[in-house]
Amino acid sequence: MAVFSLRRYLTPLIHVLVWLLFGVTFLLFEPLTGRLTSLPTQFWVKQALMFGVWIALFYFNARVLVPRLLFRGHMGRLGLALLGLVAGIQLLSWALSTALDLTNLINRAFEAINLPPPPPRTIIGSFRFDPKSILTTLLVLGISTAIAVVQHWQQDARTRQELEQQRVGAELATLKAQINPHFFFNTLNNIYSLTLSDGEKARAAIHRLSRMMRYVLYDTTSGSTCLGQEADFIRDYIDLMQLRLTDRVRIVFDRPEPLHDAPIAPMLLLPFIENAFKHGVAATAHSHICIALRQPQASIVELEVRNSRLPAPGADLAGSNGIGLANTRRRLDLLYPGRYQLQVDERTPENEFRVHLTIQVA
Repeated sequence: MAVFSLRRYLTPLIHVLVWLLFGVTFLLFEPLTGRLTSLPTQFWVKQALMFGVWIALFYFNARVLVPRLLFRGHMGRLGLALLGLVAGIQLLSWALSTALDLTNLINRAFEAINLPPPPPRTIIGSFRFDPKSILTTLLVLGISTAIAVVQHWQQDARTRQELEQQRVGAELATLKAQINPHFFFNTLNNIYSLTLSDGEKARAAIHRLSRMMRYVLYDTTSGSTCLGQEADFIRDYIDLMQLRLTDRVRIVFDRPEPLHDAPIAPMLLLPFIENAFKHGVAATAHSHICIALRQPQASIVELEVRNSRLPAPGADLAGSNGIGLANTRRRLDLLYPGRYQLQVDERTPENEFRVHLTIQVA
């Protein structure tokens, strides 16, 4: 709470300190202050009024002119407006000097201490140019324009980042929604087949499915899960799929022990395993699927899936509709950009299909 309050008042405090610094510099660099110890009160009145005008000019340019003209592409209008402000400040400075009779008062002050009066400024008619006022006005306008542009760029960058996060979140939600019904639809088909042949296995399958549904519905709502839970989910999935397999199919699943619970996107690894069951299992031929989950470091997760290549299409036990692998690649791009490596070998020397995924999860 204290940090929030400090941030709330930090920007106004910075503005006050900067203007105090500017005001002190403005006074110290005034040529007359170094030559005369006692200046007329009217001189300080004009200085204070001009200082207030420059503060107002700074915020008027940053909050009104730049947003309404520069950010809308009206560069010419902005240039004319700034020139008009410079001319207006000059007229105001001359008018104040004339109204306060500063020229005569300062000359008298110099004569009183036997100093020559300051040189007269450029005159056109009765109008006197003030080069210092022009330079100060240009400096104020330049700084306010630069600050407004930088703040606008930063706001645009934050807006783009928020929109990108929202887009990524929406896309990930869509991809996850596609995967979950897809998987459970296929599993229910498997259970339906088991009810016709083996009631005990069907009950075991329903128990595993309920545990998996609890994981998906309640344990993955935050967008990430623990690696241990994901490994248990994969174990349940393999056991569930294995209920329909014969002794001709060999399934091996290795997982690290102990396993460090690093955060990982839920159901990210499943499509690679689904793909192995789809293409690497045959009802009449010997086949195998080898799944290895490794964790060489606490923040690195590796998955290797190898399955036998069959001369004919597999039995499609996973029932994949073809969107799993494509969605997984897309999820990897969104969730782990530049932090994953995916290697797919269509045919290894052992006549296997191999997928090797490495993710830096933290």
